[in-house]
Amino acid sequence: MRFTWFLFLLLFAPLFCFGGTLRGRLTDENGQGLPFASIYIKETSSGTATNENGYYQLQLDSGTYTLEFKYVGYKAKTQVVKINGHPVELNVQLFPEVLNLKEVVVHASDEDPAYPIMRNAIRLRKYHLNEALAWSARVYMKSVARMDKVPSKVLGVRVVDVDTGIVYLSESVSQLHFKRPNKVNEKVISSRVSGQKKGFSFNQASEMNISFYENLLKIEGLNERGFVSPLANNALFFYRYQYMGAFEENGRTINKIKVIPRRRNDPVFEGNIYIVDGTWRIHSTDLKLTKRAGIEFVDFIRVRQVYEPVLEHVWMPVSQKFTFEAAGLGFKGRGYVTGVYSNYKVQAAYKKPPVLEEVEPEPEETIVANAQTTRPTPKPRFKIIEPEKADPKEKPIHSEKLFTKEILVVDKDANKRDSLYWDKIRPTPLTKEESKDYVKKDKLEAIKESKVYQDSLDRIRNKPTFGNLFLSGYTYNNSFEGTYLRFDPIISPTNSSILQYNTVEGVVADVKVAYGRRFDDRRRYIIEPTVRYGFSNEKFNAKLRAAYVYNTTTNSIIQLEGGRYVDQININSPISSFVNSVYTLAAGKNYMKLYQRDFVRLAHRGELANGLLLTANLEYAHRMPMQNTTFYSFKDPNPEGISTFTSNVPVNAELADASFTPHQVLMASFSLSIKPGQRYITRPDRKINLGSKYPTISLAYRTGLKAFGGDIKYSTAALGVNDELSFGLLGSSSYSAAAGIFWNKESMTLMDYRHFKGNRTVFAGAYDGFQLLDYYRYSTNNNYLEAHYEHHFNGFLFNKIPLFRKLKLQEVVSLNYLNTQQSRNYLELGVGIEHIFKVLRVDFITSFQEGEKARTGVAIGLGF
Repeated sequence: MRFTWFLFLLLFAPLFCFGGTLRGRLTDENGQGLPFASIYIKETSSGTATNENGYYQLQLDSGTYTLEFKYVGYKAKTQVVKINGHPVELNVQLFPEVLNLKEVVVHASDEDPAYPIMRNAIRLRKYHLNEALAWSARVYMKSVARMDKVPSKVLGVRVVDVDTGIVYLSESVSQLHFKRPNKVNEKVISSRVSGQKKGFSFNQASEMNISFYENLLKIEGLNERGFVSPLANNALFFYRYQYMGAFEENGRTINKIKVIPRRRNDPVFEGNIYIVDGTWRIHSTDLKLTKRAGIEFVDFIRVRQVYEPVLEHVWMPVSQKFTFEAAGLGFKGRGYVTGVYSNYKVQAAYKKPPVLEEVEPEPEETIVANAQTTRPTPKPRFKIIEPEKADPKEKPIHSEKLFTKEILVVDKDANKRDSLYWDKIRPTPLTKEESKDYVKKDKLEAIKESKVYQDSLDRIRNKPTFGNLFLSGYTYNNSFEGTYLRFDPIISPTNSSILQYNTVEGVVADVKVAYGRRFDDRRRYIIEPTVRYGFSNEKFNAKLRAAYVYNTTTNSIIQLEGGRYVDQININSPISSFVNSVYTLAAGKNYMKLYQRDFVRLAHRGELANGLLLTANLEYAHRMPMQNTTFYSFKDPNPEGISTFTSNVPVNAELADASFTPHQVLMASFSLSIKPGQRYITRPDRKINLGSKYPTISLAYRTGLKAFGGDIKYSTAALGVNDELSFGLLGSSSYSAAAGIFWNKESMTLMDYRHFKGNRTVFAGAYDGFQLLDYYRYSTNNNYLEAHYEHHFNGFLFNKIPLFRKLKLQEVVSLNYLNTQQSRNYLELGVGIEHIFKVLRVDFITSFQEGEKARTGVAIGLGF
């Protein structure tokens, strides 16, 4: 009821003369519109921005307002306007800033005047970063992506349903709250996506809120290392600065500093930054990242910000804009994301700003710029007079209950606002092109959702190609019904293949068909029958799996599977069917060891609470051994000849004989994963889990029960931990470790042992496993300890080598450790190169056993 009444007032207030609309255009000296210029209202600490053509609009209550019109590189203009309930038009023309190259007193080293300015800004960086203890603001965001060029085909696949012009247009309004050091809460109040009445924008104001007061700026998706700020503590190592001049604005002197990278390929910005003289804070920025800085997926990204004093000594951004261009695979496009901040509420951290005081007076041996001297002049030294801190309990603007691990929530009715609502609340008017895009795509949406239209697209998409038959697998879609049929590729190095070869079954036809359906609320189910036939052992196998994702908030899924099938003895399935087929036929190495089982399995996975994930399995199976039935390989085509193949019974250091006889097993397993402090996003149709500053801890338990005919009895438990760590420019690391025990070992087979992800091929196995370890030798039913560590330097070293830098190669090191009763201290050390041709990784690995060198090898895998 309150919201309805508020909306009524918002829509009809002008009829009662409670306020009015202020609109107009901001132009340059030639009468051309200034895009995304900032308009700031001093009385309300609010503002807006112009659109791409320079037009703006504001809804204001009756009264008198002081408006400041600003555009980076232009002289600001202040106008007083009176609103009395009627529409007011105010057009403003700005002129380029006139830079005064004032007489500058410099030291004998003839250092550019930009350096003392930037040093002062760097000295006060952390104070300006933390000057707002807490704040909240209304944030309007708009995202636009345009496609200027679209190819007819990409890698032989026809491009459909992609046209030139605006391909994505969305708007959102959020209430953003922030509290030092890193507490964030954002609520998306309204959201609109062109052509998607049921869609929700992915605009996230908290992600856009970057600050150049940070030493290192992390912009998601652009770079793995982050980018060094021109105000970072170590900025002088990465940047050169050039003084471009100064201009006056509201009684303040604003210095324009050109930011120049010292080295072409460092992760740094270039462009201009404007610093307020005396307080040494950021006034505005116009900085750019290019391919040389190591950005991915786009050719460049430009960041423009405008700051305003929302309190006497607290400045906050009132507008930010990111523009970008990208080209690749025949596509060429561009776009922008803009944010307008208004209705600021700020809790200051200090009662007054910090002051820089010169410790030593300027020596007499100083002269006017461009003169010469015979002796260098000592640089002045400064100390910071610490400001008095404000009482954090005094007039807090936030309740502690506001900040939880839910950092963003999208209101369930966010996409139900009509055009009248948007016309009133939108601070930046749409361009004619954007208005037409909404009208056009809203009309097209009904057509695109029709059966006739979707069937016509499916007829094109469903045509089989060489790529999907042999690489990715073929999918037949019925878009209108939300259903699909998916088939595995015939032969594929990256997916399960229909055609396989192994020494147990010979040539294998393994055909899996997945039928699935997706619902509007993102619930979905899948029914997956699989049939398998071995032409050498002449055995037919079949199984059926059914899975249902019934709760997208808790990511809950229930599965039922059963039938007769062939599986690897190592439950981790460490070698793929394709790699095993290649090695069996080409090298005479049959690494895959198989057994057959009749089984039924019930499984469930879901979150019990945020960051607490429970997985449970219950299985009953009849397990049967299998033997080699063929010995053919390209290396030894004579089946009667001497074969290099080994028995299908693995060699294990803890078992004199690892063979087994047919038996039954009733097995239950539980895994509890705990991620303390996990942050998440709540959308109306799902929950998106994010990271945490704490590692993930897991506890697993598995047991064989002598019940209902079960012949196996044992218990095992394991405690694990894993995490990813960022070291800024030095790269990032990932680690995992697990320790486990067994007890009550009354009867077991090798299938029940703890297996490890080994590898004996040149094709890299899982990077969270071992690269030179035998698949079964050290499988154990005793205590064990396993650990893995990788560090990706992300180009920190190779960027210094011109050829490697040009090829965009990156370096990686790894360490794998295992301790079991038989392996003792087993260690692997690896060094590698990744991003080869953007997708490949090559590692050179050496293994050690009890300190003695054991093996060396090369592993080739995927390394994006």
